[in-house]
Amino acid sequence: MSRFSDRVEAISISGIREVFEAASDDAINLGLGQPDFPTPAHARRGAIEAIEAGEVDAYTSNKGTIGLREAVAQKHARDNDLDVDPNDVIATAGGSEALHLAMEAHVNEGEEVIFPDPGFVAYDALAKLAGGTPKPVALRDDLTLDPAAVEEAITDDTAVFVVNSPANPTGTVQSPEDMREFARIADEHDVLCLSDEVYERIIFEGEHRSPMEFGENVAVVNACSKTYSMTGWRLGWVTSTTDRIERMLRVHQYVQACASAPAQYAAEAALSGPQDVVTEMRDAFHERRDVLLDGLADMGLETPTPQGAFYAMPRVPEGWVDAVIDEGVVVVPGEAFGDHGAGHARISYAVDVETLKEALDAMRAATERVS
Repeated sequence: MSRFSDRVEAISISGIREVFEAASDDAINLGLGQPDFPTPAHARRGAIEAIEAGEVDAYTSNKGTIGLREAVAQKHARDNDLDVDPNDVIATAGGSEALHLAMEAHVNEGEEVIFPDPGFVAYDALAKLAGGTPKPVALRDDLTLDPAAVEEAITDDTAVFVVNSPANPTGTVQSPEDMREFARIADEHDVLCLSDEVYERIIFEGEHRSPMEFGENVAVVNACSKTYSMTGWRLGWVTSTTDRIERMLRVHQYVQACASAPAQYAAEAALSGPQDVVTEMRDAFHERRDVLLDGLADMGLETPTPQGAFYAMPRVPEGWVDAVIDEGVVVVPGEAFGDHGAGHARISYAVDVETLKEALDAMRAATERVS
């Protein structure tokens, strides 16, 4: 009889992936969080030129090329008013590996990892893989994370709490005051605030502020995946204090050695080159959000207004998700993101407006069936 790790037995396949795999091939997919735009031309050229010059044939530094890490530091100076040392950056295989490194480097067996509920599916699984104890915290009614609720959940056994803004699956944006509070909580309780900022450039209302602006006990995870429509390139990074980066590097060198060299050159070009493509994508997502919200409101579905990312999380009647899938549209049940996601559905509007309108027609038919 086969034997398996208890940690692996404690996790399962993502609910997002399960829904996607079960859908028909011709279904409209509003389930995956993947921009539908091409990778910017200057990013692709960065990889092509590096390949043709023979610069990608060997391992890079474990942390990544110095050119990329300098570009990351310049990005944080430009967008976050942060002074980041390029030596305090690790290039990773997407934001997912960056989250994994942070968990592995900071969580001891049985220690608690606090995260939003509903929240990104990886937080619970990565906490378990690190040997930790997941401790989800329910969101406010507006689907933002309450710093007071995080602080109340902290015990002597807490190692990490996760903040995600703009958030997956809710699209909500934490206020600057919230981010300042998260930094204070991390410093006062001597725990790590793990800030997942992969959607920071996709904001329609409000502003993005990193808790790293306000405190020391912070690690920031980011990636090119959403901002530059580079999900397939698998290039992200983590930055923190020197001592934390050194511990995360110990994990990274064994699980990954280094991020893909071609992807690193593409990311360097994306970060350093023209940023107008980011604005164009953001504006397109904004238009799509408004189309979706209007359609959901016409169906009588209450939806907290997403201020960023490209997700909406309406409150839906029982049986609605199955009915929508039966109508040929893939959406994800809210409980895939935590117990407090029950009664909601996550809808990704990373599709063109005409496709979105077609999907809304199917949702309207499903709503009439279950109402």
